[in-house]
Amino acid sequence: MTKIVDLPEGEFVLSGNRACAGCSLGIGLRAITKALDGQMVMTVPASCLTVLGGMYPVSSVTVPWINVAFASTAAAATGVAAGLRAMGRADGLTVLAMAGDGGTGDIGIQALSGAAERNEDFIYLCYDNEAYMNTGTQRSSHTPRGARTTTTWAGKRENPKDMPAIMEAHGIPYVASTSAVYPDDVYDKVAKARGIRGLRYIQMSTACPPGWGFDPRDTVRLGKLAVQTGLTVLYEVQNGVFGLTSASRTLAQAGRRRPVAELIAAQGRFKGMSDEDVGEIQAWIDSRWERFMAREADPAGH
Repeated sequence: MTKIVDLPEGEFVLSGNRACAGCSLGIGLRAITKALDGQMVMTVPASCLTVLGGMYPVSSVTVPWINVAFASTAAAATGVAAGLRAMGRADGLTVLAMAGDGGTGDIGIQALSGAAERNEDFIYLCYDNEAYMNTGTQRSSHTPRGARTTTTWAGKRENPKDMPAIMEAHGIPYVASTSAVYPDDVYDKVAKARGIRGLRYIQMSTACPPGWGFDPRDTVRLGKLAVQTGLTVLYEVQNGVFGLTSASRTLAQAGRRRPVAELIAAQGRFKGMSDEDVGEIQAWIDSRWERFMAREADPAGH
């Protein structure tokens, strides 16, 4: 596993951008672009990422970037990949489709599912900040149970959609889950995906201070706490073989997780939740974690 101190020194994300204070998306994007060595073309829908990248001619990134319609991220990436193949440049450039959870699991899922069924040759990375943050924090299918948004003012009633599992069901060659506050894990997974042909899907948990309701200085702490409680799990599935990675593997070896009540108490969006509600979320996490433990014990699913 790559150590943070060993990440390449080259930067493709400039120091100034329009993201919110404490936004973890910039941490993740730096690791992503380093893993691809800047040799990439991005397709990006309306999202927080559009704000971070900026609009031509003022941009915080130094890589080719195409802003596309909300529902068309994967469709646009399919076209770009086909164009590069036609020009004989597919071997030198990686196509990266990058969208938020709303643009992935909700509005963009049709184009993404179609691209996965055809096994198109690009990386799709969903940065999951768990709501439509760019338009005022509306509920998405990735919003966790109990979270208050502008459209779930009493708290969301459903558990979040398991998008990596949906993508794995398509039979694509590589699926991974990571977190922006573990840039070494992000780097390793994107670097591995770079060397694989076909559609590769990576989901990156992205802590959001204004949307989640915490002080911007606590971004890394909260992102890591999500992993330490087992709510966010770092893993990868390559050609059907499962494996925990980074902090989640360490957590499994230690055999203990921190209670999700700690994570919930640190976020304003969960204010007012009852102990019973917290207990139900803990039970859901426990059950999900046990399934991951079973897969870790039998990686190929025999």
